[in-house]
Amino acid sequence: MSDYEILDERFGRLIHRPARLERLWTGGRWTEGPVYVPAARHVIWSDIPNNRLMRLEEVEGRTAVFETPCGHHNGHTLDAEGRIIACEHSGRRVSRLEHDGRWRTLADSFNGGRFNSPNDAVVKSDGSIWFTDPTYGIDSDYEGYIMPSEQDGAHVYRLDPASGALTRVITDMVQPNGLAFSPDESLLYVADTGATHVPGMKGEMRVYPVAADGASVGEGRPFATCGAGLFDGFRVDRHGNIWASSEDSVRVHAPDGSLIGRILIPEIVSNLCFGGPNRNRLYITATTSLYAIYVNTAPAR
Repeated sequence: MSDYEILDERFGRLIHRPARLERLWTGGRWTEGPVYVPAARHVIWSDIPNNRLMRLEEVEGRTAVFETPCGHHNGHTLDAEGRIIACEHSGRRVSRLEHDGRWRTLADSFNGGRFNSPNDAVVKSDGSIWFTDPTYGIDSDYEGYIMPSEQDGAHVYRLDPASGALTRVITDMVQPNGLAFSPDESLLYVADTGATHVPGMKGEMRVYPVAADGASVGEGRPFATCGAGLFDGFRVDRHGNIWASSEDSVRVHAPDGSLIGRILIPEIVSNLCFGGPNRNRLYITATTSLYAIYVNTAPAR
């Protein structure tokens, strides 16, 4: 059985047909938030219910616990200095791993109330950190700890780490989750997994035009609907294609929103990232495991 479903030849040009899906590690409960760290040639990802970070050394192929406990980390990204930015469920904060090996709180509250449970983040070229804040980490004791929300909903925020300025940029979602910018940063894509809380709601990704000030967005519109489960984490490649998680595959959508192909995964996919020396290896977290496959593209930046 092929690891691919090619629906459009645009997808055919993005893959190496002989390349095969590899399972690099298994043993988690709900793996999430992969991030590739070029300086160390390793991949870090979360095993949220086990409250630990895992690390795969790319050269040797060894996997070990990187840190535990870890505040039930979920999503990760890198800043321009190669530091890991983390979204913590039970920590209810956005933090950064400094060069001295210590985690520093960047933001943990808004308007006097603690965040719900920051979920995923992306760093814009101006250094600002944009992140989502759904309630999954305070809904149960499985991915965090049951706690009341101190916000009036689940929103998307923009943080300027230099000044500490924090603003809400999107307030029209039920449970904002994964997010990413288009290659030219004129668009912001955000997944809404509100179907976990609103019966009958579709798994949708929305797209928002970034304003001229680069610090806010205009009115959003539907971009794509997930055909299997929900969109969770995703990344954008240098051509503007969106590589998104779903219940049965990594779904690839062209910039016009059309589904052009799938990479079939035997577990529910949570998130992914591009890695490797040429950034052409797709690392995929899916329920209990970390997978990888070589592709014929690279990340937007």
